[in-house]
Amino acid sequence: MPRFSALPLVALVMTAATAPVAFAHDDHHDLPADASPQQRCEAIARSVAEAGFDDSVTVTCTDGHAIISSDTYPDHELMTGIVGTNEQVPVPAFYAAPVLLEPTLGTTPLTRDAALGVAVNGVPIYDYTGGGEMSQADLAHYQAHHDTLQTRQLDVCGGHAGRGDDYHYHVKPTCMIAQMDNAGDDAVLGWAFDGFPIYGDNNPDGSPIPDGALDVCNGQPDEEFGYRYHTSADAPYIVQCLMGVVTDFDRLPRVPPLTASDGRGAAPGRPPQGGVENLVFTENPDGSRSMDYRYQGQDHYIRYTPSDTPGCYDFTTRTVTNGGAVQSGEYCRTSR
Repeated sequence: MPRFSALPLVALVMTAATAPVAFAHDDHHDLPADASPQQRCEAIARSVAEAGFDDSVTVTCTDGHAIISSDTYPDHELMTGIVGTNEQVPVPAFYAAPVLLEPTLGTTPLTRDAALGVAVNGVPIYDYTGGGEMSQADLAHYQAHHDTLQTRQLDVCGGHAGRGDDYHYHVKPTCMIAQMDNAGDDAVLGWAFDGFPIYGDNNPDGSPIPDGALDVCNGQPDEEFGYRYHTSADAPYIVQCLMGVVTDFDRLPRVPPLTASDGRGAAPGRPPQGGVENLVFTENPDGSRSMDYRYQGQDHYIRYTPSDTPGCYDFTTRTVTNGGAVQSGEYCRTSR
């Protein structure tokens, strides 16, 4: 069964000359085993368009990568259900995710303390842990103390805001899947940076994945793409590492952290011991946002509104990290 159907012309760029190309409109839409970079580029763009996110996510291809660009701030519920908060809040952030167009399987899994891929809605995908980069030895053992799901650090959609106040997923992005026009076992949920797709809990044909079929990175061979990753009900839940070769692995992008208007970096939050209660994240039409919660009987909050400076926000906070003191200041995504 073909996993991609024909689509109308969309904006797509291929090769360094930045010449626009269209999807092929023929009667064969399976990706051949010897697919060219252009065919892989088209497959990646189709996965975004068929999911219904091409109005907010763009795919631009060079001779080596498909760049999936979007804001990391998704259009679905955020932060609801978090107990083990790190006192970070989602702030809009542009993200350009490079996905290899000529993927090759390697021999050593690659790990990092940042995104390993990107969902079709443009939100970065991390491994399931929150304790920094995993070692090769860590991959073989369940990291219970760093499991972001079991320690209740994630919202009902499978994500949270990280140290850069950027929203990202650590497990299956359930709310994104609910929004997908093509939701189903054969729908691509995202792409790992090594060029291989990410699917849901079942095989693309709908059959269950046998116990033990997935490797240490939560993937298995794929007839169409050569290899594919999966989400799963149990840890590691989603991509845990990259099985493909990524020569520029150390240069993969990170969302730039917020910086104070005087040049100081924003101090990272610290998880309040024992967690918080009644955490609610509110978005208002004027662009202001507020995360309110209670800790040991006291009200705490992180609130911000767009400032007069593009890419900057005026914050007012009362956090456990800062001892309950009310603080305010302007913070920006880019240095000024």
